Amino acid sequence: MSDRLAMIKKAAEKAREEKEFRAAVRAVYDRPKLTKQVKKAKHLSPGGLDCFKEENMHYSAEETQDYLAGSSYMETYQSMKDDWD
Repeated sequence: MSDRLAMIKKAAEKAREEKEFRAAVRAVYDRPKLTKQVKKAKHLSPGGLDCFKEENMHYSAEETQDYLAGSSYMETYQSMKDDWD
């Protein structure tokens, strides 16, 4: 008799777990869809920025040197270069 009761409890527990799982899956897939405003703003996503375009990804050594020459980075480097020894 207790064996049958254990089987019933096991089946009930399995049904409860499956019901909870289905509720969790339903909660994930029933999320609201994208609004028109979000779809319009797609061009503002990180992939749409100019810094990710191929022509803006790489700089020549001359361009890098020109940029650093006019910045405070180079001045700081020059002043601290001898302190590293």
